[in-house]
Amino acid sequence: MNETMEFLVRHGYTVLFVWVLGEQIGLPIPAVPVLMAAGALAGGGRLSWLTALAFAMIASLGADSVWFEFGRLRGAKVLNLLCRISLEPDSCVRRTEGTYEKYGPRILLVAKFIPGLATAAPPVMGMFGLSRRRFWLYDAAGAAIWAGAFLGLGYLFSSQIELAADYAARLGAWLMVLIAGALACFIALKYRQRRLFIRSLVESRIGAEELKAKLDGSEPVFIVDLRHALDSLPDPRTLPGAIRMTPEELLKRNGEIPRDREVILYCT
Repeated sequence: MNETMEFLVRHGYTVLFVWVLGEQIGLPIPAVPVLMAAGALAGGGRLSWLTALAFAMIASLGADSVWFEFGRLRGAKVLNLLCRISLEPDSCVRRTEGTYEKYGPRILLVAKFIPGLATAAPPVMGMFGLSRRRFWLYDAAGAAIWAGAFLGLGYLFSSQIELAADYAARLGAWLMVLIAGALACFIALKYRQRRLFIRSLVESRIGAEELKAKLDGSEPVFIVDLRHALDSLPDPRTLPGAIRMTPEELLKRNGEIPRDREVILYCT
């Protein structure tokens, strides 16, 4: 058993709690390897599987409760902040809101398995008025499913995981270099894709002051409000004369959009 596994045996529950708490708060430290390692140690009789599950659930529910309360207090600002630091900030807000609209609080049962949704889902529940009791019920169940699944995998494949840990220890620093290099390439690719997307929009973008000048000057423009329905709940106001439709409705309702004037699209 390598040094990492030995350290986890000595401080297993504390490491598991802190690691899961950090990931659920939003730090880029994946908890799945630690959960599986804890499950493997439980399979070898060095940790208690149920105690490890309890620590993981408490850490997850604690972090999620913090984001839930921030969502209740600060609304969309919290979700925008979380999405701004994600790898796909341009679609994060709408994707999260669309998921909530379709599944409601049930999404908490599987949110932790979906990259980007685990941290964003709790503040969304707070934003749109889910009661604390229902949030804790669904979130605790989701944490149990998520942590239990990976602890269970570690338990079932405990011998193979310890063997893999031994191989990883032999590779040493080279393994960390390979993992860090692959992650850096992935982030760089996502960043480049976003920069190219934003660059393609620059020429057709219109500022708020320019649009106001057009409206004040009675210039004929047609405004489409593309905001998600959930975004309108805290602030139902819209621009003068704007019609509401979702991006998915643009093709279906394109006959409503005139061809003899400038068309202005806006969202959150």
